[in-house]
Amino acid sequence: MDTTLQDRELSRSRRLVLGEILARNARREPDRVALVFEDSSLTFAQLDRRVNQLANALADRGVRRGDQVAVLMYNSIEVVESFFACQKLGACPVPVNFRLAPSELAYILEDSESVGVLTDGRLASLALDATAHLDAVRFVVTTGDVVDGSESYEEFLASGSPDAPDAEVSEEDLAFLMYTSGTTGRPKGAMLSHQNLVMNTVNWIIEMEARPGDVWLSGLPLFHIGGVNGVLPFIYLAGTSVITPSTSFDPLESLRLLERHQATMCYFVPTQWQQICSLPEAAEIDTSVLRRALWGASQAPPSTLELLVRTFPSVGIVNAFGQTEMSSNTCFLKADDAVRKMGSVGLPAVNVEVRIVDPDGNDVAVGEVGEIVYRGPTVMKGYFKKEEATAEAFRGGWFHSGDLVRQDDEGFIYVVDRVKDMIISGGENIYPAEVERAVERHPAVREVAVVGVPHPRWVETPVAVVVPEGEERPDPSEVLEFIRSDLASYKKPSAVVYVDELPRNASGKILKRNLRDDYVHLFEDES
Repeated sequence: MDTTLQDRELSRSRRLVLGEILARNARREPDRVALVFEDSSLTFAQLDRRVNQLANALADRGVRRGDQVAVLMYNSIEVVESFFACQKLGACPVPVNFRLAPSELAYILEDSESVGVLTDGRLASLALDATAHLDAVRFVVTTGDVVDGSESYEEFLASGSPDAPDAEVSEEDLAFLMYTSGTTGRPKGAMLSHQNLVMNTVNWIIEMEARPGDVWLSGLPLFHIGGVNGVLPFIYLAGTSVITPSTSFDPLESLRLLERHQATMCYFVPTQWQQICSLPEAAEIDTSVLRRALWGASQAPPSTLELLVRTFPSVGIVNAFGQTEMSSNTCFLKADDAVRKMGSVGLPAVNVEVRIVDPDGNDVAVGEVGEIVYRGPTVMKGYFKKEEATAEAFRGGWFHSGDLVRQDDEGFIYVVDRVKDMIISGGENIYPAEVERAVERHPAVREVAVVGVPHPRWVETPVAVVVPEGEERPDPSEVLEFIRSDLASYKKPSAVVYVDELPRNASGKILKRNLRDDYVHLFEDES
């Protein structure tokens, strides 16, 4: 072998970058199953070979280090292949929510400066509509059925060499450009480096006590940071990731997948866990090897957590808390404390430094509410092309999360609310999450979201938007009387309205902006 080539390969092997981690396990554990989706699976050797082919095909199309490539797909093995193919080139994948409208997708493609799109045949028309007037997008490659204007994924991949691409990739290169959910306006691209993702992966493995050979199953979409960070620890450990469909959620099929693949660790959002644990079949499915059942992405009512603990009494229940800008995990409430500290998001993860501060950046006392801010190797590099937003987020040298929390005398952290969701009514601060906890105790309430809307006297006032447990819809006065002893009078909602379901984004978070828009005129007649 050429000495220069040997030196380059040796240099690459020293780097903690995602493509090299995959390649290393393809050499160490070539026959271990890496990914499973429906009836398909790939070993580490097969996955690495296909990733190399796709990476080289992208390079042949002119994709270079520093370029962005959008990935618009339903959950599949090809999503993971697309991520790693870009990363092996030093290019950056841009995972995109498949539920976006063409104009929303076009905004992200243009803002991210993506040079191409890797998509699903069922989404190809959406991709082509969005790229019709974007000259920077040079290709649209489609899995499954090909439509006019796109190319076949498998033919495109097959055109590339199976050899590792000869590309320099640094730990500081972007590994993902992850667009925030945009619940409070235009989404911003969080720039996550290879170092960010690798350190978060190491944190996750340590905190979760994951092992080589573990089998992971997740109910999250792979365009979501939580979906990505479910797969990466098991690529790192040479474990197996079972990918679930993202077009619909089937709680019974999820149970059956846990049994069929002998999953040792899994993750579902609270609404999914509620459906799974409510099934009679939950008592019959063999989950004897399951060690950890994780939940997160949104807060869970105590009734859901209690049901989860009862349904899986021998499984460690863990809450994983974090956000995209932190790559993502910042706190874990681990199994030993799951019941004792129910309602908490746990303790800060290893390698994540936290403070809880007031609006002036001063530390608050134990038990007082403040914003949680972070430092450490998992903090994003910033928002893509958003210098002012980046400077605002990193004021004082710490990343400001936007989460209002309090910390108890043992260091456990409790989320109170989002800074932007806090309601100021008649000069008093009201935390919607506190009101929601009181309302959801009513037996006729399945779910509730509290939002602030304009009010002629109080400037802003809380409104409780309720999904009833059944057909019964109690009179609002009954609900308000029920919570009277739990809340100060100024915190009580000025109205209770009923809906069939709450609007949510793909990660299960309630879209409170939509609710505020729906009820912005509720009190206009009182002015």
